[in-house]
Amino acid sequence: MTTVDPPAAGKKAAHSPSEMNHLAGKYMTFKLAEEEYGLEILKVRDVIGLMEITKVPRTEDYIRGVINLRGKVIAVVDLRLKFGMAPTELSDQTVIIVVQLVRDGKEFTMGILVDEVLEVLDIGADQIEPPPDFGNQGMETDFILGVGKAENRVIILLDIGKALSPGNAETVR
Repeated sequence: MTTVDPPAAGKKAAHSPSEMNHLAGKYMTFKLAEEEYGLEILKVRDVIGLMEITKVPRTEDYIRGVINLRGKVIAVVDLRLKFGMAPTELSDQTVIIVVQLVRDGKEFTMGILVDEVLEVLDIGADQIEPPPDFGNQGMETDFILGVGKAENRVIILLDIGKALSPGNAETVR
């Protein structure tokens, strides 16, 4: 009888070529500090300039507050704080990306505060590598779909729903 050792705890199985094909597509790219990130364009509903954000008491630090977007109140998350970085320094390039997500079968809309939107890129399967393996360092990386390569740039492709899940991504510093 042949036995197969289970993967080491915390270690992800290698992505198959079909998984990389599934990840290929259009991504909106943006900056947080000096790093470039991308999220699936189909999850993006709008990109709006900075507007007044109303702070909500007793919320997590990474929740900047809420905005009134065309009559609908939506929460705004400072993605830098969510990822354990310094707070977003507001500038004329700072924007809110409005994303549509599904959690527990229910659709909802959130805003993510980012330093700057760069462009929409069509990233092919051959330009995507699996998420990096950090070994057994206790870091959650399930919110990273993969790492895109465009020219000499590295773009961290996010599963924005998982990145915005409570408690997720805060261990990455």
